[in-house]
Amino acid sequence: MKAIIPVAGTGTKLRPHSYTQPKALIPLADKTVLSIIIDQLKDAGVDEFIFIIGYLGDKIYHYIKDKHSDIIAHFVGQEDRRGVGHAISLAKDLVKGDEILITLGDTICEYDVNEVLRTEGSYIGVRKVDNPRDFGVAEIDNNGIIESVIEKPHIPKSNMAMVGVYKIVETDILFSCLEKNITAGLLTHGEFSITDAIHCMIEKGVTFRSFKVDNWFDAGNKETLLKSNATLLKKFGVEADPSKYPNTVLIPPVSIGVGCSIENCIIGPNVTLGEYTNMAQSIVKNSIVGAYSNLYDIVLEDSLIGSDTSLKGESRSLNIGDNTSIDLG
Repeated sequence: MKAIIPVAGTGTKLRPHSYTQPKALIPLADKTVLSIIIDQLKDAGVDEFIFIIGYLGDKIYHYIKDKHSDIIAHFVGQEDRRGVGHAISLAKDLVKGDEILITLGDTICEYDVNEVLRTEGSYIGVRKVDNPRDFGVAEIDNNGIIESVIEKPHIPKSNMAMVGVYKIVETDILFSCLEKNITAGLLTHGEFSITDAIHCMIEKGVTFRSFKVDNWFDAGNKETLLKSNATLLKKFGVEADPSKYPNTVLIPPVSIGVGCSIENCIIGPNVTLGEYTNMAQSIVKNSIVGAYSNLYDIVLEDSLIGSDTSLKGESRSLNIGDNTSIDLG
């Protein structure tokens, strides 16, 4: 079993952060989105990974080499970002007919990975949503078999969204369908879609069964990222020792990276601070602050702050990218 993780997207909904940092590497509950995904699969016995990289791909490469040196890692460049289907097609020579698990690099799904991997056949993770027009949608019969799939339908016939996790056994057919769609220029919403390839596989007689994910955390934009951070902080039971920080109150859950210097602050709830951050005379809640940042005399709520950022003065809600210096005094 090999895992394919596409992480080549530009993350336009997370700008300005994604100008300098891949969204898969944004800090989240004492980890990163990508680390949570990798650890989840490693715990299930997956040790070979194929990362489809593009925009800021060197940061993904060095992060994996530094933080996950125990896995077999392959890196494939996607110079032209033409969709997830196109990204997966680039991994054909590395897959070599083996079974694969595809999981998108900006989405964390909670499900029984061991059960999915050890059960025979091909599977797609699904979850009921209120806005199926925004997702790839699956029509499923009473036995859990997927009858048809469609990407972001104008008139959905189902509210079961495909969450971005695909176990595929018939990989030769997958790559044949991807090649067919790309050669024919079959674009959906301007991209070569994995959903269209699965539709092709179903037409060729491949059986896909569905499995429901327990939880689904999206890192696609500021609001969903902050919500995911709050939920995962509670789930992981992250704790910080207030005695290390003079005259500071910590309201759990709070995650504080190594090397942080904090005094005269109120932090929490639902706050992740990146490593080597300096804070003084500040109040921060429901926020994510990147590494090597400096905060002084500021109030932050519902904020996403990039790395290497300096903030001084009073505010309420900010969305600021890396390497920024702002004096609000």
